[in-house]
Amino acid sequence: MVVQKVLPIKDTNTLHEIEDCLRDNFKFGLRNYTIFKLGLVTMLRVSDLLALRRSEIFKDDGTIKLNAYTVDQKTGKHNILYLKPAIYDLSQYIKWLNDHYPDSEWLFPSSQHPENHISIKQYYKVIRRVSDLLEIDYLGTHTMRKTGAYRVYVQSNYDIALVMSLLNHSSQAMTLRYLGLDQVSREQKLDKIHYPKKYCQKIQFKHITKLALFQVCEISICPKIAIRKGVRVKNMLILTMSVLLY
Repeated sequence: MVVQKVLPIKDTNTLHEIEDCLRDNFKFGLRNYTIFKLGLVTMLRVSDLLALRRSEIFKDDGTIKLNAYTVDQKTGKHNILYLKPAIYDLSQYIKWLNDHYPDSEWLFPSSQHPENHISIKQYYKVIRRVSDLLEIDYLGTHTMRKTGAYRVYVQSNYDIALVMSLLNHSSQAMTLRYLGLDQVSREQKLDKIHYPKKYCQKIQFKHITKLALFQVCEISICPKIAIRKGVRVKNMLILTMSVLLY
């Protein structure tokens, strides 16, 4: 079985295309779109994101809270969500939510069973549909979390400690690996390593024996050993030693 690799969306135009597709190509498009946008902003795991209650995001009078407080289902760690970047989208969404599901306690109710929140399986189908429509093969339910984290990482001048805390990770290495940046980091460091380059001129010869050919190779590889052994190459017209530049 091939395991799908979910990557952050790095291109802003592609990100906008995905958001438009979520909003405009589904019956419950505004809900699907708002899930995606809130996922970008909060960087919650999809299991925690879909299980948010209306009361965790909105006050009793319908206004949006500045912060929401949650507990990770996976790790048990506490989260403080900063909602200001999502205020406009949430203010539009609450009108739709009150019109369609006024009695549901969930922020993102299931379209068929509003007494429950939308399931991970249901939202995965939505994301896969978007993936098919736009012919993008790296989307999944971790897309929002990874994309939000990546954009914070780049726009904060690569503050990996900030991203680590937002994702509730226990180490920077885990965060780099999650974003697929551990390999990038390794390659960037390796690019700075200077390896010796070997420039070789052609060795022209004729009537050379197998033993002499072996001796030429030995000289090319290690001149000191050849000199110490007193190697002599006969019947050579031209012998140009390989030069190692460090």
